[in-house]
Amino acid sequence: MIVIENCAVATVDRGWTEYRDGHVVVGADGRITAVGPGPARAVDPSARRVDGTGCLATPGLVNAHHHLYQWVTRGLAQEADLFGWLTTLYPVWAHLDAEMVHAAAAAGLGWLALSGCTTSTDHHYVFPPGRDDPLAATIEAARRIGLRFQPSRGSMDLGRSDGGLPPDSLVEGTEAALLATEAAIDRYHDPSPGAMLRISVAPCSPFSVTATLMREAAALARRRGVRLHTHLAETVEEEEYCRATHGCTPVEYAERLGWLGDDVWLAHGVHLDDAALARLAATGTAVAHCPSSNARLGAGVARVPDLLAAGVPVGLGVDGAASQEAGQLGAELRQALYAARLRGGPAAMTARQALALGTVGGAECLGRADEIGSLEVGKLADVALWRLDGLGHAGIDDPVAALVLGPPAPLALLLVGGRTVVEAGELRTADVGTITDRASRAHRKLLALAEAGSTRTGDGR
Repeated sequence: MIVIENCAVATVDRGWTEYRDGHVVVGADGRITAVGPGPARAVDPSARRVDGTGCLATPGLVNAHHHLYQWVTRGLAQEADLFGWLTTLYPVWAHLDAEMVHAAAAAGLGWLALSGCTTSTDHHYVFPPGRDDPLAATIEAARRIGLRFQPSRGSMDLGRSDGGLPPDSLVEGTEAALLATEAAIDRYHDPSPGAMLRISVAPCSPFSVTATLMREAAALARRRGVRLHTHLAETVEEEEYCRATHGCTPVEYAERLGWLGDDVWLAHGVHLDDAALARLAATGTAVAHCPSSNARLGAGVARVPDLLAAGVPVGLGVDGAASQEAGQLGAELRQALYAARLRGGPAAMTARQALALGTVGGAECLGRADEIGSLEVGKLADVALWRLDGLGHAGIDDPVAALVLGPPAPLALLLVGGRTVVEAGELRTADVGTITDRASRAHRKLLALAEAGSTRTGDGR
C-alpha cells in the first residue's frame, strides 16, 4: 500500500473534483482505494507514506499516438513537409532491425515516463523483409521500462509502383499483413482487466494502404474485439491525394471503408470540414491530437475546441520522435493549449481541458477510460506526482496552471499500477546511461547502413 498525501490533487473525474490539500491511497492490488481532502485516514500502519508537500497529483498521462522506432532517426529532413519527410526517411528505415527498434523504443518510452506518461501506444508499420519482428522488440522495451502499453500492428501494402508513397521494398502483401496482424493479436493481446499489454490494428494511411487492406483489417479487428487506428486528415496533400485517387475527402473515404466508429481512433485530424467533424461526432470516432508534430511538419492546427464541443473524444499524442524530437508528453499539454489559442483565441482552451486531453482523453482513444485517465476509487493506480515548489513554478498559485503553462515539472513519483517507475526525477526501472548509449549507437549504425545502401544504388543523399 502507498499513501500520497499533503499534495494538491486534480482527479480529472467527470465532476472535475480537485483538492488543494488531499491524498491518494493505492492498494496492494495496484488500484486506487481512496482519494479525498486532507490526510488519509484508517490506513495500514505498514503502508509506504509519500509526503507530497509542494506537489500536484494527477492521473498518469496517456500517449495516444507514437512511432517509437523513429527515435534513431531524429533531426533529419528538418524543413520538409510530411510527404517530403517520409520519402527522405523511408530509405533509412528500410535498414532497421529489431535491435535498433528495441534501442529506440527503450529510449522513447523511458523519456515518456520521465515526462509523466504511464500508458503509451505505438504505431509500427515498417517491417523490412528478412528481419526479426520489430513489434516484439518494442513490447520487450515496454516491459523493461514498465509502462502500460497498447501498440498497434501497422501495415503498408500500397507501394510506389501502384500509386502509393512508400517504396515497394517496404510494403507487405495484403494477405501477409493481415496474417501477421492476427498473429500479433494471438501472441500478445491481453483483454483482461488491468492488462499491461493490448494490441490494436493499424493500417498506416490512405496513401500507403489499399482499400482492400483497410476493409479487411477493420473486419479482423472487430472479429477479434480489438481497436482500430490509422493516420487521417493530417495534411492538405493527403486531402488532395484522396480527392484525386478516391474522389472524396479522407473522412468520406474512411467511412466508405468501415473506418468510423467508437472502436476507432484517428491520428491527427487536422484538416476536417464541418461535415467531417459531424461524422466523427455521430459515430463516436476519436482523434489523437499531435500539436508539436503538426507544427514541426507545417501540417496545420487541428480544430480541437470544435471537436470537443461536438462531443468527439480527443486525446493527445507525442507522435514519432523524428517529427517531434522533444518526445515529451508532459510538455505537449502546453503545446495543445497554445495551438488551440492560436486558432481560436485566448479562451479557446483552458489548462484543465489541456490536462484532460493528456489523461482521460487519451484513455478514451484507447478504449480504457473505465480503468485509467482519472484518479477514482477502483481505477488502476497510474499516478503522476509533479513537483511544483521549485523556482520555475514559484508564484503560480493554481497548480494545474503551473503544470500546463509553466516549464516542464519534475516528477516526485510516477506509479504504473502502483509500481514505481520514476522517483525523485529519476527512472527507476532501467539505467538511463545504458539506454542513451544504445540509442546513440543504433542511430549511428542505421545512418551508416543507409548511407552505404544509397551509395550502392547510386541514390547518394
